[in-house]
Amino acid sequence: MGAILSSLMGAGGAPADDSAGEESGVTSFNSSERWQLHLKTHEESSQLLVVDFSASWCGPCRFIEPAIRAMAAKFTDVQFAKIDVDELSKVAQEFGVQAMPTFVLLKKGKEVDRVIGAKKDELEKKVEKHRSV
Repeated sequence: MGAILSSLMGAGGAPADDSAGEESGVTSFNSSERWQLHLKTHEESSQLLVVDFSASWCGPCRFIEPAIRAMAAKFTDVQFAKIDVDELSKVAQEFGVQAMPTFVLLKKGKEVDRVIGAKKDELEKKVEKHRSV
């Protein structure tokens, strides 16, 4: 239902092939299957994965979005993923997301850190810390 409301409010529009945002360095996931496949692939890698749990109707999420794209451009050795909690609510539940935006930092498929809220400086410090560990 939330995805329907999001698309009616003009925030949808992401292609079903999950390629939305890849040109900005942030990959959006619109299907649980594609996300699970990506996560499984990431379990083999020591590369940092930053997952942005957000919603189209969330003001702070929209506010921090340009900063996330800038971080993705700056930290090319880090993967950035975006998940809309309305579209993939089960994935958000699996990660215990209760507020937006929530950023979960993963290495080898395991959570190493988390930032709750549109805290650009805190997120950037944690990305710096974990990208090379």
